[in-house]
Amino acid sequence: MAEADLGRVPGLIGRSYDTRNYRPEWTWLATDGDEIKAVAAWWGFPTGEQPLALDTLYAAPGEADPVAVWAALIRRMPPFDYHLFTTPGGEKDPEVTQRLAAARAAGLSEIVERLRYEWTAGDPLPRRSTRLTFAAEPDDEAFAKIFAMISEGSLDAATREGVARLGALEQAREDIAVYKQMRDPRDRWRVAFDRDGNLVGCALPSANDGGPVVGYVGVVPEQRGNGYADDLLAEITHMLAEDGATTIRADTDRGNTPMAASFERLGYHIFAIRLVASAPSQPEEGRLGA
Repeated sequence: MAEADLGRVPGLIGRSYDTRNYRPEWTWLATDGDEIKAVAAWWGFPTGEQPLALDTLYAAPGEADPVAVWAALIRRMPPFDYHLFTTPGGEKDPEVTQRLAAARAAGLSEIVERLRYEWTAGDPLPRRSTRLTFAAEPDDEAFAKIFAMISEGSLDAATREGVARLGALEQAREDIAVYKQMRDPRDRWRVAFDRDGNLVGCALPSANDGGPVVGYVGVVPEQRGNGYADDLLAEITHMLAEDGATTIRADTDRGNTPMAASFERLGYHIFAIRLVASAPSQPEEGRLGA
């Protein structure tokens, strides 16, 4: 579709191709003559060569079978994840269940529920760690090796899928490339060490189009069980708050109960649910769009 057409697409009004987060080649329409019947739009980073996720599904009021139309549109692109946002308790809303049904029909059959947390300036700042030291690590490959170590035994579904598809180190490199496209400077990333100088993990303050976020919190396997996720999360919260953040947001899988507990101990509150629909894991050579 032409760039000028975005302003007339009901599901995308208020968004722009100017930022390159949305693009004509990432936007598919079902039409009847001049009437737009349904829309599927994918989102990505402005500098990215391909989208990161399916972002929007819209159907005109009265559309007889939106599930079938959406599924047909989704199949027009390789199977990128579909991210669907709702409020706590809204998972059974027809607006949600129909869209998930379309995603499943198009092959995005694995659904992960992610809890969305936020800290606001009205909440107390968590106590900053006194038992860890934090240092910058400018070498991307060194960071990738730490990410690969942390991925062992991960409770994060996307990490497990990536490791199964690519292997731990290549998955880590892919993650590094994604984090580097986010808004917060790369030099803010931190590696953490205990009092004996042993590696504990890493903490990445970050930001996206919506504002400051907890980019990544990870503890290496041999240091788990010591509550260090709280220290890493506290460091990120302080760094972002010192930069003037009044709201900090973060996601974690519902099944990642240790991380969810850390958010809650440090004063973060659930404000939304993110449902992520993905294609079943495949080896890299057999994956469309890889």
